[in-house]
Amino acid sequence: MKVRFAPSPTGKLHVGNARMALLNWLHATKAGGSFLLRLDDTDPERSTEAYAEAIQEDLAWLGLEWDALERQSARLARYDAAAEALKTAGRLYPCYETAEELELKRRLQRKSGRPPVYDRGALQLSVDERRKLEAEGRRPHWRFKLEGGAVAWEDLARGPQEVDCAHLSDPILVREDGSYLYTLPSVVDDIELEVTDVLRGEDHVTNTAVQIQILRALGGEPPRYGHFPLLVGAGGESLSKRLGSLTLESLWGEGLEPMAINAYLARLGTPDPVEPKLSLAELAEGFDIARFGRATPKFSVEELWQLNAKLLHILPFEAVRPWLEARGLDDFDEALWLAVRGNLKQRGDAGAWYAVCRRAVTPAIEDAGFLAEAAALLPPEPWDETTWGAWTGALKEKTGRKGRELFHPLRLALTGREQGPELKALLPLIGREKAMRRLAGEAA
Repeated sequence: MKVRFAPSPTGKLHVGNARMALLNWLHATKAGGSFLLRLDDTDPERSTEAYAEAIQEDLAWLGLEWDALERQSARLARYDAAAEALKTAGRLYPCYETAEELELKRRLQRKSGRPPVYDRGALQLSVDERRKLEAEGRRPHWRFKLEGGAVAWEDLARGPQEVDCAHLSDPILVREDGSYLYTLPSVVDDIELEVTDVLRGEDHVTNTAVQIQILRALGGEPPRYGHFPLLVGAGGESLSKRLGSLTLESLWGEGLEPMAINAYLARLGTPDPVEPKLSLAELAEGFDIARFGRATPKFSVEELWQLNAKLLHILPFEAVRPWLEARGLDDFDEALWLAVRGNLKQRGDAGAWYAVCRRAVTPAIEDAGFLAEAAALLPPEPWDETTWGAWTGALKEKTGRKGRELFHPLRLALTGREQGPELKALLPLIGREKAMRRLAGEAA
């Protein structure tokens, strides 16, 4: 099996792109196949090297390693050869209508109640008429002549599919300036790079029928296709207007974990619960195209953040140690990580709890008299997770306090915060000396 993810380097990857890249990667990985990254960069005006590099960085951040990288800009000679073969076979023909003339034709067709399908007027031109148009300065664009009738295939995601090409316009494959639209290069690459499975959005269903005809005209056999519903927002709204805020770069910058994004996108559109996963291998093991339904999946940033927190709550220390060390937190040990991870929304929050345990904190004093009693009852070290219970039990017995009245002043003094990780885990990490000083109202 070989799959391909084929973004155009004309912008940043967003969650919709990432989902299709991920589904292709999981599909191939589970089957022991390969994942091809193909940069569809035949548009020289919009494609940039900066975007090409950004795409690769985003995929690497998600952990979606590719087995091969191809650039369409390096394969133009192959597309030229395919175009010539189609011309020779009479399937690619020149057209001279301007954009304005084509729009006028469509308006007239709609007005008369007919579908706006290209009328193949260019096929009626004589050689002399073509020469005359070219002498006027017109350059042809080239259309692929579709065969009438239905094109059918068994879709991996949608089941049996059929498109009647009699209702489609002959697609333009080559522009007036000789550059290629998406369709022909994609077909040529799928044939020559031996792509076996194409997973993509359902907006390509009609286009698939066209591609199958071109494939067969070039002597190729179609790959297996799977078309998935496109993501919408939590309220059913289109994501198109929000994609600038939903680029992988922006989610990365906000502190989301790549495996939270992977786990979330891999289950959207299935009846399966969205649960945190620590590795792509674990995701691939449970991946099954048959689990995806036809309903439109709703992408919720809030749900993604909730999953992010759940992931951090089970993330082992070794997975986060390099990240901590890169930020100079060399003494952030496993005990501290295990104590605070259950309270994190994003890993950047860990720095605040590092400061509570390893740096000076200005305590918040709610009841100085009670805190003095608490300090007097602090047990000697060494401390462990039983120390908090023994200490507060003694305080409860002496003062008669319980619940919030007992615990809230202690938390404020020891951490300077209203809420946080369990103090039975934090207290041994803070240590007796800091605890005594903070209970006395000193920064320590």
